[in-house]
Amino acid sequence: MQEVAFTMKLKPGVEAEYQRRHDEIWPELSQALTDAGIRDYSIFLDRSSGILFGVQKREENHTADQLPGLPVMKRWWAYMADLMDTNPDQSPVAVPLERVFHMD
Repeated sequence: MQEVAFTMKLKPGVEAEYQRRHDEIWPELSQALTDAGIRDYSIFLDRSSGILFGVQKREENHTADQLPGLPVMKRWWAYMADLMDTNPDQSPVAVPLERVFHMD
């Protein structure tokens, strides 16, 4: 299993709405993530900075790199764009993180 971590950034004052939208995540988006080989996905929030910390566990033969081309992913990005720092294609600005320590 591959594990990847990244940060994203919320706009000020939208924390509750971000949580609500994820509490009601679309079944077709959840299915797309599962189909891509993502088996465990968590997002944590640092309320003092608005920084989101995401962690995904992916199967060895995952297809997560194909998710940006899916219509459901593009619709989700458009739906979330008013809450987050985004790229021109409305994808969230995601900064990959380097693992510096791990303990089982």
